Amino acid sequence: MNELEYSVVVPVFNSEASLRELFDRLTMVLDQTGKTYELIFVDDGSSDRSWEVMKKIKEENPDRLTAVRLAKNFGQHSATFCGFTFAKGNYIITLDDDLQCPPEEIPKLIKAMEESDAELVYGIYKEKKHSLARNIGSKTFKNLSGIVYGSKEGSSFRLISSNVIQKILVHHQNFVFIDEILHWYTDFITFTVVEHHKRKYKSTGYSNRKIWGMFANIIYYYTTAPLKLMVYGGMISSVIFFFFSIYFILRKILMNVPLGYTSLIVAILFSTSLILLSLGVIGEYLSRIYMVQNKKPLYSVKKVL
Repeated sequence: MNELEYSVVVPVFNSEASLRELFDRLTMVLDQTGKTYELIFVDDGSSDRSWEVMKKIKEENPDRLTAVRLAKNFGQHSATFCGFTFAKGNYIITLDDDLQCPPEEIPKLIKAMEESDAELVYGIYKEKKHSLARNIGSKTFKNLSGIVYGSKEGSSFRLISSNVIQKILVHHQNFVFIDEILHWYTDFITFTVVEHHKRKYKSTGYSNRKIWGMFANIIYYYTTAPLKLMVYGGMISSVIFFFFSIYFILRKILMNVPLGYTSLIVAILFSTSLILLSLGVIGEYLSRIYMVQNKKPLYSVKKVL
């Protein structure tokens, strides 16, 4: 085991106002635990003064903070994954930079890990203090994710064993969804209820459009649901149109009713739309296969302090 017990990884995006308070509260809480620790802040292409604030904190606390700056905005999960590569602790804690999940809740994660045989502890919020639109988007995303790939409940506030972290670092695709990968490698997961506060600084960087974009990527990268939908949809539509064909043929034979131009056009348009939908789904998979084979990097580091 390493001498360093905990590494705290924080993906940072346009959070110049909260970084100083976040650092101070993190160090205060972790000092009180009596554990050895390090802090890793990863600037995910911020357009404000977040990097300058991180540099200042690093100058004042050279032994406590590792500051990483990415070349551009790659997304929260990519930035967190980058932070894992710098983590040296036996356990890694992840949390957001907006202080909505207070650092004072970290001891709950540590206690839950110590009282169980878990390799992964999630902090689950009693009530999320987001806006109504964001709550609806997040809730819908979680429900759909659970239906599509059977994901367990999770959050960005986690405590992870370094053994699991070392396993997930072998993934090199250009999109990662950390919670899904974690569930590949361990079922030793426990949960603890934590507080969730209202946003104190600025607005969230996660719009509903970004949430839905992430959901689409999860669907295509981690499931075969669209392909199965094509198969089952094609089978069901084939059966339906088979019986419709029998119906029209019988009407023609027994009642001498003309098939008509409308029925022909409807059949052509419906079958054509199914073909185009299927080709679109196949195209989405092919584009992602191309990106994986092209070895497009998950992130690019510009500077490390």
